[in-house]
Amino acid sequence: MPPQVSECPDRENSVTLAPDRSDVRSDIAVDPAAPESSLFALWPDRLRNAALILLVAGIVLATLTLSGNLSVVHAGIAFFCIVGAALVPWRLHDPAASRDEPLRIDPVEAPAVSAVVSGMSEPAVLLDRAGRVIHLNVAAAQLAPALRRKELAQFALRTPEIVAALREAIATVTPRRVTFVDHAPVARWMEVSITPIAVPTTFGGEDACLLMTFHDQTPLRRIEEMRADFVANASHELRTPLAALSGFIDTLQGPARDDAKARERFLGIMHAQATRMARLIDDLLSLSRVELSAHVRPDTRLDLVPLLRQVIDGLEPLAKERQVVIETELAAVPAIIAGDREELLRLFENLVENGLKYGASGGRVVVSLTQGTSPEGAPEWQARVRDFGPGIPPEHLPRLTERFYRVNAGDSRAQGGTGLGLALVKHILNRHRGRLVIESVAGEGATFTAAFPQPR
Repeated sequence: MPPQVSECPDRENSVTLAPDRSDVRSDIAVDPAAPESSLFALWPDRLRNAALILLVAGIVLATLTLSGNLSVVHAGIAFFCIVGAALVPWRLHDPAASRDEPLRIDPVEAPAVSAVVSGMSEPAVLLDRAGRVIHLNVAAAQLAPALRRKELAQFALRTPEIVAALREAIATVTPRRVTFVDHAPVARWMEVSITPIAVPTTFGGEDACLLMTFHDQTPLRRIEEMRADFVANASHELRTPLAALSGFIDTLQGPARDDAKARERFLGIMHAQATRMARLIDDLLSLSRVELSAHVRPDTRLDLVPLLRQVIDGLEPLAKERQVVIETELAAVPAIIAGDREELLRLFENLVENGLKYGASGGRVVVSLTQGTSPEGAPEWQARVRDFGPGIPPEHLPRLTERFYRVNAGDSRAQGGTGLGLALVKHILNRHRGRLVIESVAGEGATFTAAFPQPR
């Protein structure tokens, strides 16, 4: 069976042979007109070729010696050199001598190199100097299905930024880094690093390959966008009460200096704005503290029943002000969980206060605590706060826990909301390894369920 020979681009004199070792032979003095299979004929044929070469060389040397153009000594030396050149390669490639020798292959094509590329966690492609694919891992094949071994990567990666960086890396043999946006099927920010790597060649030289890796920058970009939005929203929320305070102070120092009636009204507004600003700052600090300790699960055991009663008693004045009745349906047995008392108080205050503010038109709010099971079947305590107000449109439900997101910004500010209450609830539940479920039907109110896993 003739071996398969595949060219390695831009590597002179390097070939990759099929792994059938019995057919591996070296060839010299080959007749160009001979069929390709004769290059790898068996030993007796090669011996006959060597004998034929020596016979022709002997006739030529003898003719030159008899004609006086070459001395006998020089002819003998030349003949022995030809004998060595003809017979030594056959001995080196004797089947008995080479049976246990490893097959010479291009080091870049070695299985170890393929295993290293395949083992990389990020998409990785190893290219030769021409830009053809030598190895690629599964992640790269999934990211760019058009990539094929032994084919140019430029044809598979049609992004202009990648093609330009790859051409520069090939031309200059220097590292390149480029960022691009992949819009299909969803927007993703990717960073591509192209690093030249010096590798040995089959015949002891050195060549350069290119390792191209892809890094998904989408999570970092999303976080950066969220940070920018958070700073912008926080600045806006703080600027509004500050502007009101500054304006009323100027008015009291000027035209309303001696107007007692206006002064009392303005001071009341200033107090409300200052309270709103203080609450916003408090929510921001609480959210920051919860995020800093998000990886540490609370281990203090406490009972949710007295905790909920304390929250309800504290919000009773607000309920009377809004003419809302708070009904309770709490468990008759202790509801023990592992939690942080101050964070849980803040969580339930936000949920019950939201029900009193935004569901006041329903006239009542029901706070219940029952045992249940999670979607995975684990036992948990479920604290529900249900109001009977106008409800929440379904398109707003997935975004309610985003920072500063409001269904109705004007109504929320009028109610004294900061836009951080449900975001704080979500982060507290995440730290307690719980979950938040929001259900609402237009015209029938909304139900917020905070579920906590029961400790073993």
